[in-house]
Amino acid sequence: MTQMAPARLGAICAAVAVVFFSINDVAIKFLSGGYALHQVVLIRSVIGLLLIVFVIAPLTSGWAVARTRKLKMHMLRGLCVVFANMTFFLGLAAMPFADAVAIFFISPLVITLFSVLFLGEVVGPRRWAAIAVGFLGVLVMMRPGTQAFQVASLLPLAAAVWYAGIHIITRRIGGTESAATMAFYIQIMFIIVGVLFGLIVGDGRFGDLTDPSLAFLLRAWRWPVPADYPIFAVIGIGIAIAGYLISQAYRVAEASYVAPFEYLALPMSVVWGMIVFDEFPGGWDYFGMALILGAGLFTVWREAQVKPVALQRPLRR
Repeated sequence: MTQMAPARLGAICAAVAVVFFSINDVAIKFLSGGYALHQVVLIRSVIGLLLIVFVIAPLTSGWAVARTRKLKMHMLRGLCVVFANMTFFLGLAAMPFADAVAIFFISPLVITLFSVLFLGEVVGPRRWAAIAVGFLGVLVMMRPGTQAFQVASLLPLAAAVWYAGIHIITRRIGGTESAATMAFYIQIMFIIVGVLFGLIVGDGRFGDLTDPSLAFLLRAWRWPVPADYPIFAVIGIGIAIAGYLISQAYRVAEASYVAPFEYLALPMSVVWGMIVFDEFPGGWDYFGMALILGAGLFTVWREAQVKPVALQRPLRR
């Protein structure tokens, strides 16, 4: 049996991971009207951790999955992942599905900006132009100063910033840490933060709010109804598989080849919004999405031209 080419394997891993990520986003938006975000994240992460420990770890490095000399960096990276997730999901609770996903995809441009600020990398005029075009696309979608503007649209933008922080940390530790180890500590941090939020606000003392995002954040915990058990199982199992696959994709194939597959989430989000939530983007939304998509893909392509050795990127969520 011939071994699959790394590029093809990376593409398949990335595409499957994006499908799982997209389903996860749909499920969490669906649950956002009845549960607290920290409760959803905690249940999802417990299921995901069990899958990593009892399925993924035995098939890869065994109990060595928890072994690391960079615990502090894993914890810091985990916090970035937690806040990237939570701000994105809070945005999903109040915004059209496709709009939140599109604004989040400004993240490759933020990563480029952060690489200049924190890693001392040099960015040429074409990539600076792409950054400007991408942020123009965000402004088109957010439309600040008009009645169409929503404060909630700042949340996926904040998620993109946190995601850029994940990328910078991953570039420092990804050469020595396995995908399973990184996925393991991500779930640990989700559980820690979920428990802390539950202890502080889980009784619902601050939960009587009309804003969808704040209500999702501060709502009281309640026992899931049996009809929702399959949804929690899907997001728990799916996020563990997706996190592992996207990390593997960037390990076995060049980032410039794998990254465009992540953008499959954007057209998928439009379809999900129409089918599941009866949301239909307007002309300005499509224009903003096109600017963000074009700028992000150009940035990925340009980085491949100026960096012959691809650097590992982080798992998305």
